[in-house]
Amino acid sequence: MTSAPAAPASPAADSDLQLVERAVAGDLRAYELLVIKYQRRVERLVARMVRDVDLVPDITQETFLRAWRALHQFRGDAQFYTWLYRIAVNTAKKALVDMRRDPVITESALRGAGSDEDDETSVLDRELSSDETPETVLAAQEIAAAVNDAMAALPEELRQAVTLREIEGLSYDEIATAMDCPIGTVRSRIFRAREAISARVKPLLDKRSGKRW
Repeated sequence: MTSAPAAPASPAADSDLQLVERAVAGDLRAYELLVIKYQRRVERLVARMVRDVDLVPDITQETFLRAWRALHQFRGDAQFYTWLYRIAVNTAKKALVDMRRDPVITESALRGAGSDEDDETSVLDRELSSDETPETVLAAQEIAAAVNDAMAALPEELRQAVTLREIEGLSYDEIATAMDCPIGTVRSRIFRAREAISARVKPLLDKRSGKRW
């Protein structure tokens, strides 16, 4: 009687590990596939951290360059994207420190983070598209703006944690790995971030309570 086969690894994780192994062996195309797979997600993460769309491409590129240089250190103990996001967080934090040393206010920084068709603001707009009236559209825009303003006003570590959780959908364990901190710290940061965002949005909701959306 033959023993039952071992449970297969996650196809996505297995695929990523295979691509990493091929890239470490010198297959540049394998690394290009990883870049294509995760570039959009890294860009969204970076955009949420630096709040300046002009800086996003450079920081994203630097993230993937750093990941390439460190690729031989990846052992598959964590998901590849968790490992990659940790590099992205550290790269963005370094860019923010450099900006404070030599601050440059770009036009996009004055506008805010910019729009993105996959941004949760756009998702909110689409979710409220049924039975639209000028009042409901304005309400959605005000709430989306309040959320964005609240996110921008958060301390960096709170903004990073809630972005990884709410925008990127990472687990608490994955965020702890990405941010290199205990899981209890992650939970505390996300709780405090949600409280701050709620405090900014609640007055708008209270003002419109009882009104038909």
